[in-house]
Amino acid sequence: MITRQIKKMNQSDHPLVQMVKYGMVGVLNTLITLAVIFLCKSVMGINEYLSNFLGYFFGILNSFVFNRIWVFHSHTKIHSSLLRFLAGCGICYLLQFVILWLLTGAFGDVEYDLGFFVISGYGIATLIAMVAYTIANFIYNKLITFSDTRS
Repeated sequence: MITRQIKKMNQSDHPLVQMVKYGMVGVLNTLITLAVIFLCKSVMGINEYLSNFLGYFFGILNSFVFNRIWVFHSHTKIHSSLLRFLAGCGICYLLQFVILWLLTGAFGDVEYDLGFFVISGYGIATLIAMVAYTIANFIYNKLITFSDTRS
């Protein structure tokens, strides 16, 4: 019975379930990106900028595959959905960059002592911008990239 409920939830298109799964894919993307960068730069001795590019390439590839198959259960054409996915990454990146720029100006060049660590205005702006990116990218992917009403 529990197995059936888990399987049913795993296949659910409920937005909350999709958002949790999307977050899990994001954590996996981060781990893959960091692992590839580390392996390329520290183990294989590849240039740090090429290592960084390769890390992000594999993180983005993982994101596309897992979001397409596991999060959104999409049956859209791979080529067209990949192009929409990459466009969405770019659009959401620009959105987060504008938010980062505006909030960095608003918070100023100040550090905030929270007792157990210190965070700068830029750090706070970065965290808020990252949340905006994540939410915007989830919505974009749900409604545009992996919507089965598209080809």
